Amino acid sequence: MTRAVRFDRLGGPEVLRIEDVEVGDPGPREVRLRVDAIGVNRAETNFREGTYIYPPALPGSGLGYEAAGVVDAVGDEVDDFVPGDVVSALPTFLMTDFATYAEMAILPARALVRHPDTVDAPHAAATWMAYSTAYGMLLEFGGLAPAAPVLITGASSSVGIAAIQVANSIGAIPIVTTRTEAKRQRLLDAGAAHVVVTESQDVVKEVLAATNGAGVALAIDAVGGAGLNTVIQTVAPGGSLVVYGWLDPAPMPLPVHPDFRARNVRTYAFTEVTMADDARLERAKRFVTAGLRSGALSPVIDRTFDLTEVVEAHRYLEANAQLGKVVLTVNHS
Repeated sequence: MTRAVRFDRLGGPEVLRIEDVEVGDPGPREVRLRVDAIGVNRAETNFREGTYIYPPALPGSGLGYEAAGVVDAVGDEVDDFVPGDVVSALPTFLMTDFATYAEMAILPARALVRHPDTVDAPHAAATWMAYSTAYGMLLEFGGLAPAAPVLITGASSSVGIAAIQVANSIGAIPIVTTRTEAKRQRLLDAGAAHVVVTESQDVVKEVLAATNGAGVALAIDAVGGAGLNTVIQTVAPGGSLVVYGWLDPAPMPLPVHPDFRARNVRTYAFTEVTMADDARLERAKRFVTAGLRSGALSPVIDRTFDLTEVVEAHRYLEANAQLGKVVLTVNHS
């Protein structure tokens, strides 16, 4: 048996509960993981509410995409891992099939990666959703080049911080937005070249000033809503706008730049790297692992909670006060 987080109905954080469940043995191409830390993501809060891209299987749904820990057992056809291996998990699965919010979890072997020894369990659990998402948007699909400016909206999120670091790692120039003045200095300290405070500054004016009037080669947007019509005005002709989030629940218009010169607009989901294409997944693993090893990529943890505090962790994430990642830790004593 293992303690695991479950929910029986859609709703706020209060629907989450911890219960004893049978963990079982790993099947073919599966691994049983003793979980030491778990990354908390917007995907999971949306999944809990029923607003995610697919619905939970109720009652008794688990949740969670990320974890770090030690391999406890392996199933048939698993050749890459053995019990005792220290690993972390990428989001290569559906939460209706596997889940990480637990003391012990069955996961597909394809989801696991060995992280550098210098990375502890909480930071390893904070890595793969954010950095694989940022890698995919900026490099696989955004085509970001060295010295090119990139606009990152909602930059205090774990993906936003990861995108700042990925951009800096290749020599690009991260320009970021945040809603209030409170996080300006922290974002500069995190590596942003320029910070635009949206409640007090004109985003288009500030971005154009930072780029000598040229605009950015790429904008990645976590907010959505009517603000897309503003974001598109920061993009240079021939540049791209990638939309990957919907923090603003208002309808998203098709953004069109007023000068009508072509900009590329597309949506993005992390699954395009982690699930849809094995070659992209391997490139992401190599890029992120190399960045962790060199120190160019370093997950920022805002706050940790014990697994038993999962309700409080979800409430904290939804309050939007964090800069970086919220992580659950597991006490096995």
